[in-house]
Amino acid sequence: MEQLPVFFQLKGEKVAVTGGGAVAARRAELALNAGARVLVFTAALSEDFREIRDHSDFKHIPARPTVEDLKGCKLFFCAAESLEDGKAFWKLAHEARVPINVADEPELCDFIMPSIIDRGPLVIAISTGGASPVFARMIRARLESMIPSAYGRLVAFAGSYRERLSRSVGNIVLRRRFWERVLEGPIADRFLAGQEKEAREELEQALSEAATGTMTSPSGEVYLVGAGPGDPDLLTFRALRLMQRADVVLYDRLLPHGILNLVRREAERIYVGKLPEDHTLPQEEITALLVRLAKEGKRVLRLKGGDPFIFGRGGEEIEALAGAGIPFQVVPGITAATGCAAYAGIPLTHRDHAQACVFVTGHAKSGKLSLDWEALIQPRQTVAIFMGLGHLPGLMSEFITQGASADMPAAVVDNGTRPNQTVIVGTIGTLADMVAQAQLRGPSLIIVGTVVTLRAKLLSGQLAGQEGSQLRAGKHSGLGL
Repeated sequence: MEQLPVFFQLKGEKVAVTGGGAVAARRAELALNAGARVLVFTAALSEDFREIRDHSDFKHIPARPTVEDLKGCKLFFCAAESLEDGKAFWKLAHEARVPINVADEPELCDFIMPSIIDRGPLVIAISTGGASPVFARMIRARLESMIPSAYGRLVAFAGSYRERLSRSVGNIVLRRRFWERVLEGPIADRFLAGQEKEAREELEQALSEAATGTMTSPSGEVYLVGAGPGDPDLLTFRALRLMQRADVVLYDRLLPHGILNLVRREAERIYVGKLPEDHTLPQEEITALLVRLAKEGKRVLRLKGGDPFIFGRGGEEIEALAGAGIPFQVVPGITAATGCAAYAGIPLTHRDHAQACVFVTGHAKSGKLSLDWEALIQPRQTVAIFMGLGHLPGLMSEFITQGASADMPAAVVDNGTRPNQTVIVGTIGTLADMVAQAQLRGPSLIIVGTVVTLRAKLLSGQLAGQEGSQLRAGKHSGLGL
Protein backbone atom coordinates (compact mmCIF):
# COMPACT_ATOMS: atom_id res chain seq x y z
CA MET A 1 0.00 0.00 0.00
CA GLU A 2 1.71 3.18 -1.20
CA GLN A 3 -0.93 5.63 0.07
CA LEU A 4 -3.15 5.62 3.15
CA PRO A 5 -6.82 5.85 2.12
CA VAL A 6 -8.72 8.37 4.27
CA PHE A 7 -12.01 10.26 4.07
CA PHE A 8 -11.76 14.00 4.78
CA GLN A 9 -14.48 15.74 6.77
CA LEU A 10 -15.18 18.85 4.64
CA LYS A 11 -18.58 19.97 5.88
CA GLY A 12 -18.47 23.75 6.33
CA GLU A 13 -14.75 23.89 5.44
CA LYS A 14 -13.11 25.93 2.67
CA VAL A 15 -11.75 24.16 -0.41
CA ALA A 16 -9.81 25.99 -3.12
CA VAL A 17 -9.92 25.10 -6.82
CA THR A 18 -7.99 26.58 -9.76
CA GLY A 19 -9.02 26.16 -13.39
CA GLY A 20 -12.10 26.92 -15.40
CA GLY A 21 -12.58 23.69 -17.36
CA ALA A 22 -14.19 20.30 -16.90
CA VAL A 23 -11.59 18.86 -14.50
CA ALA A 24 -11.86 21.83 -12.15
CA ALA A 25 -15.67 21.70 -12.34
CA ARG A 26 -15.77 18.04 -11.33
CA ARG A 27 -13.44 18.68 -8.39
CA ALA A 28 -15.57 21.62 -7.27
CA GLU A 29 -18.74 19.53 -7.60
CA LEU A 30 -17.29 16.72 -5.46
CA ALA A 31 -16.26 19.19 -2.75
CA LEU A 32 -19.72 20.77 -2.76
CA ASN A 33 -21.33 17.33 -2.46
CA ALA A 34 -19.17 16.76 0.62
CA GLY A 35 -20.52 19.97 2.18
CA ALA A 36 -17.52 22.23 1.56
CA ARG A 37 -17.49 25.96 0.77
CA VAL A 38 -15.74 26.09 -2.61
CA LEU A 39 -13.60 28.96 -3.89
CA VAL A 40 -12.78 28.70 -7.61
CA PHE A 41 -9.88 30.85 -8.78
CA THR A 42 -9.92 31.35 -12.56
CA ALA A 43 -10.35 34.13 -15.09
CA ALA A 44 -13.59 32.70 -16.47
CA LEU A 45 -15.86 29.70 -15.86
CA SER A 46 -16.72 27.31 -18.69
CA GLU A 47 -20.13 25.80 -19.28
CA ASP A 48 -18.99 22.81 -17.19
CA PHE A 49 -19.77 24.93 -14.11
CA ARG A 50 -23.32 25.68 -15.24
CA GLU A 51 -25.02 23.35 -12.74
CA ILE A 52 -23.03 24.43 -9.68
CA ARG A 53 -22.19 28.14 -10.22
CA ASP A 54 -25.39 29.23 -8.42
CA HIS A 55 -24.81 26.97 -5.42
CA SER A 56 -24.89 28.92 -2.13
CA ASP A 57 -21.48 27.54 -1.13
CA PHE A 58 -19.84 28.27 -4.49
CA LYS A 59 -17.76 31.41 -5.07
CA HIS A 60 -15.95 32.43 -8.24
CA ILE A 61 -12.85 34.60 -7.81
CA PRO A 62 -11.46 35.85 -11.18
CA ALA A 63 -7.82 35.94 -10.05
CA ARG A 64 -4.91 33.68 -9.16
CA PRO A 65 -4.90 32.62 -5.51
CA THR A 66 -2.37 33.98 -3.05
CA VAL A 67 -0.96 32.45 0.10
CA GLU A 68 -3.45 34.49 2.11
CA ASP A 69 -6.33 33.16 -0.02
CA LEU A 70 -5.30 29.58 0.71
CA LYS A 71 -4.84 29.95 4.44
CA GLY A 72 -7.65 28.19 6.26
CA CYS A 73 -8.46 25.90 3.30
CA LYS A 74 -8.62 22.17 3.98
CA LEU A 75 -7.70 21.11 0.43
CA PHE A 76 -6.49 22.68 -2.81
CA PHE A 77 -7.41 21.20 -6.20
CA CYS A 78 -5.36 22.46 -9.11
CA ALA A 79 -6.32 21.92 -12.75
CA ALA A 80 -3.28 23.71 -14.15
CA GLU A 81 -2.95 24.66 -17.80
CA SER A 82 0.77 23.81 -17.83
CA LEU A 83 3.37 21.95 -15.78
CA GLU A 84 4.96 25.28 -14.85
CA ASP A 85 1.64 26.49 -13.46
CA GLY A 86 1.25 23.26 -11.55
CA LYS A 87 4.67 23.63 -9.94
CA ALA A 88 3.94 27.24 -9.02
CA PHE A 89 0.63 26.31 -7.36
CA TRP A 90 2.28 23.36 -5.58
CA LYS A 91 4.86 25.78 -4.09
CA LEU A 92 2.08 28.18 -3.13
CA ALA A 93 0.09 25.45 -1.40
CA HIS A 94 3.08 24.33 0.62
CA GLU A 95 3.76 27.88 1.74
CA ALA A 96 0.14 28.03 2.96
CA ARG A 97 0.43 24.50 4.46
CA VAL A 98 -2.54 23.19 2.47
CA PRO A 99 -2.56 19.68 0.88
CA ILE A 100 -2.72 19.98 -2.91
CA ASN A 101 -3.76 17.76 -5.79
CA VAL A 102 -2.45 18.80 -9.22
CA ALA A 103 -4.48 16.98 -11.87
CA ASP A 104 -2.49 14.48 -13.97
CA GLU A 105 0.77 15.28 -12.16
CA PRO A 106 1.24 12.58 -9.46
CA GLU A 107 4.61 13.95 -8.36
CA LEU A 108 2.91 17.26 -7.47
CA CYS A 109 0.17 15.66 -5.39
CA ASP A 110 0.00 15.45 -1.60
CA PHE A 111 -3.12 13.34 -2.09
CA ILE A 112 -4.77 11.69 -5.06
CA MET A 113 -8.39 11.44 -6.13
CA PRO A 114 -9.86 7.94 -6.33
CA SER A 115 -12.65 6.72 -8.53
CA ILE A 116 -15.76 7.04 -6.37
CA ILE A 117 -18.96 5.05 -6.04
CA ASP A 118 -21.46 7.21 -4.19
CA ARG A 119 -24.40 5.45 -2.56
CA GLY A 120 -24.59 8.10 0.19
CA PRO A 121 -23.92 7.56 2.99
CA LEU A 122 -22.15 4.49 1.57
CA VAL A 123 -19.07 5.65 -0.34
CA ILE A 124 -16.49 3.40 -2.00
CA ALA A 125 -13.17 4.80 -3.19
CA ILE A 126 -10.92 2.96 -5.67
CA SER A 127 -7.33 3.93 -6.36
CA THR A 128 -4.28 2.60 -8.18
CA GLY A 129 -1.98 5.12 -6.51
CA GLY A 130 -1.92 7.16 -9.70
CA ALA A 131 -0.38 4.28 -11.67
CA SER A 132 -3.45 3.65 -13.84
CA PRO A 133 -6.52 5.87 -13.30
CA VAL A 134 -8.18 4.17 -16.29
CA PHE A 135 -7.99 0.80 -14.56
CA ALA A 136 -9.51 2.32 -11.41
CA ARG A 137 -12.41 3.60 -13.51
CA MET A 138 -12.85 0.12 -15.02
CA ILE A 139 -13.09 -1.42 -11.54
CA ARG A 140 -15.53 1.29 -10.54
CA ALA A 141 -17.75 0.50 -13.54
CA ARG A 142 -17.87 -3.17 -12.55
CA LEU A 143 -18.73 -2.37 -8.93
CA GLU A 144 -21.39 0.13 -9.99
CA SER A 145 -23.27 -2.71 -11.66
CA MET A 146 -22.90 -5.00 -8.63
CA ILE A 147 -23.93 -2.65 -5.81
CA PRO A 148 -27.64 -1.71 -5.85
CA SER A 149 -28.46 1.96 -5.34
CA ALA A 150 -30.75 0.89 -2.47
CA TYR A 151 -27.68 -0.04 -0.40
CA GLY A 152 -27.18 3.62 0.37
CA ARG A 153 -30.71 3.84 1.83
CA LEU A 154 -30.09 0.64 3.80
CA VAL A 155 -26.94 2.12 5.34
CA ALA A 156 -28.83 5.29 6.28
CA PHE A 157 -31.67 3.18 7.73
CA ALA A 158 -29.27 1.21 9.93
CA GLY A 159 -27.33 4.35 10.87
CA SER A 160 -30.47 5.99 12.24
CA TYR A 161 -30.58 3.32 14.98
CA ARG A 162 -26.88 3.22 15.76
CA GLU A 163 -26.92 5.69 18.67
CA ARG A 164 -29.88 3.94 20.32
CA LEU A 165 -28.12 0.59 20.17
CA SER A 166 -24.91 2.08 21.59
CA ARG A 167 -26.84 3.42 24.57
CA SER A 168 -28.62 0.10 25.13
CA VAL A 169 -25.77 -2.37 24.56
CA GLY A 170 -22.33 -1.65 25.94
CA ASN A 171 -20.68 -4.83 24.67
CA ILE A 172 -19.05 -4.11 21.30
CA VAL A 173 -19.16 -7.79 20.27
CA LEU A 174 -22.90 -7.93 20.93
CA ARG A 175 -23.40 -4.74 18.93
CA ARG A 176 -21.49 -6.14 15.96
CA ARG A 177 -23.47 -9.39 16.06
CA PHE A 178 -26.69 -7.34 16.24
CA TRP A 179 -25.83 -5.42 13.05
CA GLU A 180 -24.77 -8.58 11.26
CA ARG A 181 -28.15 -10.06 12.18
CA VAL A 182 -29.88 -6.95 10.78
CA LEU A 183 -27.83 -6.42 7.63
CA GLU A 184 -27.41 -10.08 6.63
CA GLY A 185 -30.90 -11.27 7.55
CA PRO A 186 -34.59 -10.79 6.81
CA ILE A 187 -34.74 -7.20 8.15
CA ALA A 188 -32.43 -5.97 5.38
CA ASP A 189 -34.25 -8.17 2.84
CA ARG A 190 -37.58 -6.54 3.75
CA PHE A 191 -36.12 -3.04 3.55
CA LEU A 192 -34.53 -3.64 0.13
CA ALA A 193 -37.83 -5.14 -1.09
CA GLY A 194 -39.59 -1.89 -0.27
CA GLN A 195 -41.28 -3.17 2.90
CA GLU A 196 -39.85 -0.39 5.06
CA LYS A 197 -42.66 -0.43 7.65
CA GLU A 198 -42.24 -4.15 8.31
CA ALA A 199 -38.45 -3.76 8.43
CA ARG A 200 -38.72 -1.01 11.05
CA GLU A 201 -41.09 -3.08 13.17
CA GLU A 202 -38.72 -6.04 13.15
CA LEU A 203 -35.74 -3.81 13.91
CA GLU A 204 -37.59 -2.20 16.82
CA GLN A 205 -38.31 -5.68 18.20
CA ALA A 206 -34.64 -6.64 17.86
CA LEU A 207 -33.60 -3.40 19.61
CA SER A 208 -36.03 -4.17 22.45
CA GLU A 209 -34.48 -7.62 22.90
CA ALA A 210 -31.01 -6.11 22.90
CA ALA A 211 -31.97 -3.42 25.44
CA THR A 212 -33.61 -5.89 27.84
CA GLY A 213 -30.79 -8.41 27.58
CA THR A 214 -32.99 -11.07 26.02
CA MET A 215 -30.98 -11.06 22.81
CA THR A 216 -29.13 -14.33 22.44
CA SER A 217 -25.56 -14.10 23.71
CA PRO A 218 -22.92 -14.65 21.06
CA SER A 219 -21.97 -18.29 20.73
CA GLY A 220 -18.49 -19.34 19.78
CA GLU A 221 -17.73 -21.10 16.52
CA VAL A 222 -14.64 -22.21 14.63
CA TYR A 223 -14.09 -21.74 10.90
CA LEU A 224 -11.49 -24.15 9.52
CA VAL A 225 -10.60 -22.47 6.23
CA GLY A 226 -8.23 -23.63 3.51
CA ALA A 227 -6.45 -20.61 2.05
CA GLY A 228 -5.01 -22.45 -0.95
CA PRO A 229 -1.36 -22.54 -1.99
CA GLY A 230 -0.77 -18.78 -2.00
CA ASP A 231 -2.51 -16.87 -4.77
CA PRO A 232 -5.38 -14.91 -3.13
CA ASP A 233 -7.44 -15.35 -6.31
CA LEU A 234 -7.77 -19.05 -5.45
CA LEU A 235 -9.77 -18.39 -2.27
CA THR A 236 -13.43 -19.41 -2.35
CA PHE A 237 -16.26 -16.91 -1.84
CA ARG A 238 -17.24 -18.74 1.33
CA ALA A 239 -13.71 -18.47 2.69
CA LEU A 240 -13.70 -14.71 2.10
CA ARG A 241 -17.08 -14.31 3.79
CA LEU A 242 -15.98 -16.13 6.94
CA MET A 243 -12.62 -14.34 6.98
CA GLN A 244 -14.57 -11.09 7.28
CA ARG A 245 -16.68 -12.36 10.20
CA ALA A 246 -13.96 -13.71 12.48
CA ASP A 247 -13.13 -12.22 15.88
CA VAL A 248 -9.73 -13.90 16.07
CA VAL A 249 -7.55 -15.69 13.50
CA LEU A 250 -4.95 -18.41 14.06
CA TYR A 251 -2.61 -18.59 11.08
CA ASP A 252 0.51 -20.49 10.08
CA ARG A 253 3.77 -19.67 8.29
CA LEU A 254 2.61 -20.89 4.88
CA LEU A 255 0.13 -18.04 4.65
CA PRO A 256 1.21 -15.08 2.46
CA HIS A 257 0.42 -11.56 3.70
CA GLY A 258 -1.79 -10.94 0.67
CA ILE A 259 -4.27 -13.45 2.09
CA LEU A 260 -3.93 -12.45 5.73
CA ASN A 261 -4.76 -8.86 4.76
CA LEU A 262 -8.20 -10.05 3.62
CA VAL A 263 -9.15 -10.98 7.18
CA ARG A 264 -11.31 -8.45 9.05
CA ARG A 265 -8.87 -5.79 10.21
CA GLU A 266 -10.22 -5.64 13.76
CA ALA A 267 -9.72 -9.39 14.27
CA GLU A 268 -7.07 -10.46 16.77
CA ARG A 269 -4.21 -12.28 15.02
CA ILE A 270 -2.36 -15.18 16.63
CA TYR A 271 0.62 -16.70 14.84
CA VAL A 272 0.85 -20.46 15.36
CA GLY A 273 3.27 -21.19 12.52
CA LYS A 274 5.50 -24.19 12.36
CA LEU A 275 8.95 -24.75 10.92
CA PRO A 276 10.44 -28.23 10.65
CA GLU A 277 11.64 -29.20 14.13
CA ASP A 278 10.64 -25.72 15.41
CA HIS A 279 6.99 -25.45 16.38
CA THR A 280 5.83 -22.06 17.66
CA LEU A 281 2.93 -23.92 19.29
CA PRO A 282 2.62 -27.71 19.45
CA GLN A 283 -0.48 -29.04 17.70
CA GLU A 284 -2.07 -30.02 21.00
CA GLU A 285 -1.82 -26.42 22.26
CA ILE A 286 -3.26 -25.05 19.01
CA THR A 287 -6.26 -27.34 19.32
CA ALA A 288 -6.75 -26.40 22.98
CA LEU A 289 -6.57 -22.71 22.03
CA LEU A 290 -9.30 -23.17 19.41
CA VAL A 291 -11.57 -24.75 22.02
CA ARG A 292 -10.86 -22.10 24.66
CA LEU A 293 -11.44 -19.12 22.34
CA ALA A 294 -14.71 -20.59 21.03
CA LYS A 295 -15.94 -21.22 24.58
CA GLU A 296 -15.32 -17.51 25.24
CA GLY A 297 -17.97 -16.77 22.61
CA LYS A 298 -15.55 -15.82 19.85
CA ARG A 299 -15.74 -16.73 16.19
CA VAL A 300 -12.36 -18.27 15.54
CA LEU A 301 -10.82 -18.50 12.09
CA ARG A 302 -8.25 -21.28 11.71
CA LEU A 303 -6.61 -20.24 8.46
CA LYS A 304 -4.43 -22.89 6.84
CA GLY A 305 -2.37 -22.97 3.68
CA GLY A 306 -3.68 -25.39 1.05
CA ASP A 307 -6.55 -27.59 2.20
CA PRO A 308 -7.21 -28.32 5.90
CA PHE A 309 -7.68 -32.03 5.26
CA ILE A 310 -4.64 -32.63 3.03
CA PHE A 311 -1.71 -32.97 5.47
CA GLY A 312 -3.11 -29.96 7.33
CA ARG A 313 -4.11 -31.78 10.53
CA GLY A 314 -7.61 -30.38 10.19
CA GLY A 315 -9.08 -33.76 11.04
CA GLU A 316 -7.41 -33.73 14.45
CA GLU A 317 -8.69 -30.22 15.15
CA ILE A 318 -12.34 -30.87 14.28
CA GLU A 319 -12.22 -34.13 16.23
CA ALA A 320 -11.31 -32.13 19.34
CA LEU A 321 -13.93 -29.46 18.56
CA ALA A 322 -16.65 -32.05 18.14
CA GLY A 323 -15.64 -33.67 21.43
CA ALA A 324 -15.92 -30.31 23.20
CA GLY A 325 -19.30 -29.54 21.63
CA ILE A 326 -17.95 -26.57 19.67
CA PRO A 327 -19.80 -25.83 16.39
CA PHE A 328 -17.49 -25.55 13.39
CA GLN A 329 -17.47 -25.07 9.65
CA VAL A 330 -14.90 -26.50 7.25
CA VAL A 331 -14.12 -24.64 4.03
CA PRO A 332 -11.95 -26.67 1.64
CA GLY A 333 -9.09 -24.96 -0.13
CA ILE A 334 -7.20 -25.74 -3.32
CA THR A 335 -4.46 -28.06 -2.16
CA ALA A 336 -0.83 -27.34 -3.06
CA ALA A 337 -0.68 -30.39 -5.33
CA THR A 338 -3.40 -29.20 -7.71
CA GLY A 339 -2.64 -25.47 -7.43
CA CYS A 340 1.13 -25.64 -7.81
CA ALA A 341 1.01 -28.26 -10.54
CA ALA A 342 -1.52 -26.24 -12.55
CA TYR A 343 0.47 -23.00 -12.27
CA ALA A 344 3.66 -24.86 -13.22
CA GLY A 345 2.04 -26.36 -16.31
CA ILE A 346 2.26 -29.97 -15.08
CA PRO A 347 -1.03 -31.93 -15.28
CA LEU A 348 -1.07 -34.48 -12.49
CA THR A 349 -2.94 -36.95 -14.68
CA HIS A 350 -2.95 -37.37 -18.46
CA ARG A 351 -4.34 -40.36 -20.31
CA ASP A 352 -1.02 -40.96 -22.07
CA HIS A 353 1.05 -40.74 -18.87
CA ALA A 354 -0.83 -41.34 -15.62
CA GLN A 355 -4.09 -42.89 -14.60
CA ALA A 356 -3.50 -42.32 -10.88
CA CYS A 357 -2.01 -39.68 -8.62
CA VAL A 358 -0.78 -40.32 -5.09
CA PHE A 359 -0.34 -37.62 -2.42
CA VAL A 360 2.28 -38.32 0.25
CA THR A 361 4.15 -36.29 2.84
CA GLY A 362 7.93 -36.20 2.74
CA HIS A 363 8.15 -34.98 6.32
CA ALA A 364 10.32 -37.42 8.25
CA LYS A 365 9.18 -38.54 11.69
CA SER A 366 12.09 -38.96 14.12
CA GLY A 367 14.45 -38.29 11.21
CA LYS A 368 13.35 -41.36 9.25
CA LEU A 369 11.18 -41.47 6.13
CA SER A 370 8.37 -44.01 6.30
CA LEU A 371 6.68 -44.46 2.91
CA ASP A 372 5.01 -47.36 1.14
CA TRP A 373 7.56 -47.55 -1.68
CA GLU A 374 5.90 -50.52 -3.37
CA ALA A 375 2.69 -48.48 -3.74
CA LEU A 376 4.56 -45.40 -4.92
CA ILE A 377 6.69 -46.96 -7.63
CA GLN A 378 4.01 -48.04 -10.05
CA PRO A 379 3.74 -47.50 -13.82
CA ARG A 380 1.44 -44.76 -15.18
CA GLN A 381 1.26 -42.98 -11.86
CA THR A 382 2.17 -39.51 -10.57
CA VAL A 383 3.51 -38.97 -7.07
CA ALA A 384 3.04 -35.55 -5.42
CA ILE A 385 5.20 -35.13 -2.32
CA PHE A 386 4.35 -32.46 0.26
CA MET A 387 6.89 -31.02 2.73
CA GLY A 388 9.79 -32.98 1.25
CA LEU A 389 12.26 -30.24 0.30
CA GLY A 390 14.46 -30.76 3.37
CA HIS A 391 14.76 -34.48 2.62
CA LEU A 392 14.95 -34.24 -1.18
CA PRO A 393 18.36 -35.99 -1.63
CA GLY A 394 17.26 -38.90 0.55
CA LEU A 395 13.88 -39.13 -1.17
CA MET A 396 15.35 -39.24 -4.66
CA SER A 397 18.02 -41.72 -3.60
CA GLU A 398 15.40 -43.97 -2.02
CA PHE A 399 13.27 -43.88 -5.18
CA ILE A 400 16.26 -45.29 -7.11
CA THR A 401 17.10 -47.83 -4.37
CA GLN A 402 13.51 -49.09 -4.43
CA GLY A 403 13.67 -49.71 -8.19
CA ALA A 404 12.68 -46.47 -9.91
CA SER A 405 14.71 -45.39 -12.95
CA ALA A 406 17.16 -42.55 -12.34
CA ASP A 407 15.86 -41.10 -15.62
CA MET A 408 12.28 -40.77 -14.31
CA PRO A 409 11.21 -37.14 -14.78
CA ALA A 410 10.76 -35.12 -11.60
CA ALA A 411 10.17 -31.49 -10.66
CA VAL A 412 10.06 -29.13 -7.70
CA VAL A 413 7.59 -26.24 -7.61
CA ASP A 414 8.76 -23.72 -5.02
CA ASN A 415 6.37 -21.02 -3.76
CA GLY A 416 3.80 -22.27 -6.23
CA THR A 417 1.06 -19.90 -7.47
CA ARG A 418 2.88 -16.93 -5.92
CA PRO A 419 4.71 -14.14 -7.77
CA ASN A 420 8.09 -15.66 -6.80
CA GLN A 421 7.20 -19.16 -8.05
CA THR A 422 10.25 -21.17 -9.09
CA VAL A 423 10.10 -24.44 -11.04
CA ILE A 424 13.03 -26.89 -11.32
CA VAL A 425 12.62 -29.72 -13.81
CA GLY A 426 14.99 -32.66 -14.01
CA THR A 427 15.03 -36.36 -13.23
CA ILE A 428 15.15 -38.40 -10.04
CA GLY A 429 18.89 -38.65 -10.56
CA THR A 430 19.56 -34.94 -11.14
CA LEU A 431 16.86 -33.06 -9.26
CA ALA A 432 18.52 -32.87 -5.83
CA ASP A 433 21.68 -31.25 -7.20
CA MET A 434 19.70 -28.79 -9.31
CA VAL A 435 17.58 -27.73 -6.33
CA ALA A 436 20.64 -27.37 -4.09
CA GLN A 437 22.23 -25.09 -6.68
CA ALA A 438 19.04 -22.98 -6.86
CA GLN A 439 18.96 -22.66 -3.03
CA LEU A 440 15.21 -23.02 -2.74
CA ARG A 441 13.67 -22.40 0.68
CA GLY A 442 10.07 -23.57 0.25
CA PRO A 443 7.28 -24.16 0.67
CA SER A 444 7.76 -26.64 -2.15
CA LEU A 445 5.93 -29.46 -3.89
CA ILE A 446 7.81 -32.36 -5.49
CA ILE A 447 6.26 -34.09 -8.50
CA VAL A 448 7.54 -37.43 -9.81
CA GLY A 449 6.23 -38.97 -13.01
CA THR A 450 6.31 -38.69 -16.79
CA VAL A 451 3.60 -35.98 -16.69
CA VAL A 452 6.50 -33.61 -15.87
CA THR A 453 7.63 -33.86 -19.51
CA LEU A 454 4.41 -32.13 -20.59
CA ARG A 455 5.47 -28.86 -18.97
CA ALA A 456 7.77 -27.88 -21.84
CA LYS A 457 5.03 -28.55 -24.41
CA LEU A 458 2.40 -26.63 -22.46
CA LEU A 459 4.65 -23.62 -21.94
CA SER A 460 5.79 -23.54 -25.58
CA GLY A 461 2.18 -23.74 -26.74
CA GLN A 462 1.03 -20.97 -24.44
CA LEU A 463 -0.37 -18.02 -26.35
CA ALA A 464 1.88 -14.97 -26.08
CA GLY A 465 0.25 -12.33 -23.92
CA GLN A 466 -2.76 -14.52 -23.15
CA GLU A 467 -4.80 -12.62 -20.56
CA GLY A 468 -5.40 -14.45 -17.29
CA SER A 469 -3.00 -17.30 -18.03
CA GLN A 470 -1.98 -19.19 -14.91
CA LEU A 471 1.05 -21.00 -16.33
CA ARG A 472 4.12 -19.47 -14.75
CA ALA A 473 7.54 -20.38 -16.09
CA GLY A 474 9.29 -19.55 -12.86
CA LYS A 475 12.87 -18.34 -12.45
CA HIS A 476 14.33 -21.78 -13.20
CA SER A 477 13.04 -24.26 -15.74
CA GLY A 478 15.93 -26.53 -16.61
CA LEU A 479 14.63 -29.38 -18.72
CA GLY A 480 17.02 -32.13 -17.69
CA LEU A 481 15.08 -34.87 -19.45
